[in-house]
Amino acid sequence: MSDKLKLLNPATLTLEGKSYSLPTYMGVEGEKAIDITKLRSQTGYVTLDDGYGNTGACESAITYIDGEKGILRYRGYPIEELAENSRFTEVAYLLLYGELPNNEQLLTFSTRLNDSSIIHEDMHHFFNGFPRGSHPMGILATMVASLSTFYPVPDQLDEETEIQIVANLVSQVRTIAAFSYKKSIGEPLVYPSIKYRYTNNFMNMMFASPVRDYQLDPDIVNAIDMLLILHADHEQNCSTSSVRTAGSSMANVYAVITAGIAALWGPRHGGANQEVIKMLEQIHAEGGDGTEFINQAKDKNSGRRLMGFGHRVYKNFDPRAMVLKKHCDKLLNKPGLNDPLLDIARRLEEIALKDDYFISRKLYPNVDFYSGLILRAAGIPTNMFTVLFAIGRMPGWLAH
Repeated sequence: MSDKLKLLNPATLTLEGKSYSLPTYMGVEGEKAIDITKLRSQTGYVTLDDGYGNTGACESAITYIDGEKGILRYRGYPIEELAENSRFTEVAYLLLYGELPNNEQLLTFSTRLNDSSIIHEDMHHFFNGFPRGSHPMGILATMVASLSTFYPVPDQLDEETEIQIVANLVSQVRTIAAFSYKKSIGEPLVYPSIKYRYTNNFMNMMFASPVRDYQLDPDIVNAIDMLLILHADHEQNCSTSSVRTAGSSMANVYAVITAGIAALWGPRHGGANQEVIKMLEQIHAEGGDGTEFINQAKDKNSGRRLMGFGHRVYKNFDPRAMVLKKHCDKLLNKPGLNDPLLDIARRLEEIALKDDYFISRKLYPNVDFYSGLILRAAGIPTNMFTVLFAIGRMPGWLAH
């Protein structure tokens, strides 16, 4: 066990009249754990924990969540502090290396990301093989897996090779993502440029063409950058657990990350913000009456669910939503934005935040609600929502 864990008095478990002593520990944030590593060998029993809601599968010093208090920390830093003072590349560095970078370290890291952003030219043949209209997540998973054939991982890794593999994945995932989108709509690919920062580069690859640059709106870029920060890690969720499980077999890192992408693609994990937009489309198709939809959502027998409200982990409020709401409000208040779905969303938010039914049950808008609205306002199509999630989560997967 790590020396960061404090050994406590052992717990006593009694089974069939026989008592067993089990080690207990306290983590640096005060959470306590019973070590059942030897439970089966000593007692013949195993534990049943459907969904692993009560099981810590490993020690980790990367991210801490307290769902009751609405706390999220990366490497000890509150998410609110990082959101206020850092950009995505700084947060990526923090997750990967344990400390925020100084100016020199950030410059070196950012330069390496820029230098690593272009994928192998032969990979373009893969893109040409996908049918037009292919889902970008399917393309992303396939292309990340194929990186292992273009950038083979040696059996013995030195520090420089590890650093370069990390840079390849953090940087090239946005290139592959943008290329996937361009392929899905039949437009020519736009290469990354060293004149842009990380998120600006991605947005330009998404929306520029070979004959014109994308006119970068700083409010949109900042909102997307914030979205990536808030999705960078979230403890032992489904995709991170998939990455850890695949990695435990010593599979190459590109295959391991592909496992995470595949898990993220599931609608119960990475697809929640898409469900928000689908809900808004449904309300709009039925006349746009958000009040009626909310009343139906209160009736458990109606089959209607208010997507983007409440959270399985955060029982009070989602700290990521608190941060993202500011950026969402700024985008939705921009002149010239005329989208009936976003108007419906604002009405839903207004009603739910004043309705005793939702207040008493602490069903507040979560990160999926606001991220869906931001991506919609930024012109990101819904089939790219989970791809953006994967870009943001890449540093977290690699850190684990």
